[in-house]
Amino acid sequence: MTLTNRDIVELTEWRRKLHRQPEISNEEEKTASEIVAFLADTAPDMVLTGLGGHGVAAVYDSGRAGPTVLFRSELDALPIEELSGVEHSSQVPGKSHMCGHDGHTAILAALGRQFGRDRPARGRIVLMFQPAEETGNGAAGVVADPRFGEIAPDFAFSLHNLPGVPFGEARLKAGTVNCASRGMRIVLEGKTAHSSMPETGTSPMPAVSELMPALPALGRGTFTDEDFGMVTVTHARMGEAVFGIAPGYAEVWATLRTRRDERMAEQVAAAEALARKIAAVHGLSVRFDYHEIFVASVNAPDAVEHLNRALDQEGVARSEETLPMRASEDFGIFGHSAKSAMFFLGAGERTPSLHNPDYDFPDDLIPIGSRIFMRAARNLLG
Repeated sequence: MTLTNRDIVELTEWRRKLHRQPEISNEEEKTASEIVAFLADTAPDMVLTGLGGHGVAAVYDSGRAGPTVLFRSELDALPIEELSGVEHSSQVPGKSHMCGHDGHTAILAALGRQFGRDRPARGRIVLMFQPAEETGNGAAGVVADPRFGEIAPDFAFSLHNLPGVPFGEARLKAGTVNCASRGMRIVLEGKTAHSSMPETGTSPMPAVSELMPALPALGRGTFTDEDFGMVTVTHARMGEAVFGIAPGYAEVWATLRTRRDERMAEQVAAAEALARKIAAVHGLSVRFDYHEIFVASVNAPDAVEHLNRALDQEGVARSEETLPMRASEDFGIFGHSAKSAMFFLGAGERTPSLHNPDYDFPDDLIPIGSRIFMRAARNLLG
């Protein structure tokens, strides 16, 4: 159940190779090819490519009846210029692995090496290298792919590194661990006019000035409440960048966030009703569209129990501190059809935060993360 020193060296170098050549959401074609090539020597029993975009699933089958256990990592990087200064820094301008998905991928590749040498005693292992986590469409695309039925799991597990938590400690709890969220774009349309005669047009300016404070006011409760809701205005634009035209068009962007998916539906309805009311008062048409939709990530008690047992067996300290989080994670959709759980693995208290331009995944987490997953897999499948 342990990696060799050579394994760790090679996995570390491979992780750094991925780090140098990041690909953002929905563009992970080369990263997917790298994974297929790296796992070739492990002789998986089935490899599915192009799942939900550029997703890759490698299956290690015992040939005996038993559950299917899926472990998931993410392929995508971020549109951020790297400023870490490490030798293996991104070689792609404006793109970098500032969330550690390269490290998560290396952890799953470590499982591939081990199951390549010794298949589970029963059931199947699925290593799911998922695209487009950052934009929220990756997991949904994978699950919607007709071929996902060939690997549909009974259990699904994932991890995410977490700066600010002592190195190698785990954070895990049953229930909600990541919020549901979605980006809402509100489009207001009126009529342009010459700026010397604004009264001949219909400007969205008064409506925008009302919406900006009214949307955040839709939030409800504190984060500890099950009915917690939050609206954050993230962007607005109005008219053209000229002085001679009174505007006839505007957009307001907001992120809606809740702890429960049911509460999200209420929040969407409230935000749309508010925008329609304000638009009507000012003689504007209004329409909506939604982007980066994340369901809540809810850890199933049975799956959490398996992870807790593995953490204890591997001597990894754990607590429920910092959970749940306001941030979103698209792993939650796997929990709609499987017993699923995600845990968070401390990257160090002084490690730069995720999505910061100076972040770099700590390589020493590769053997720790793979050891925890391997223990959970062997406990379930032998």
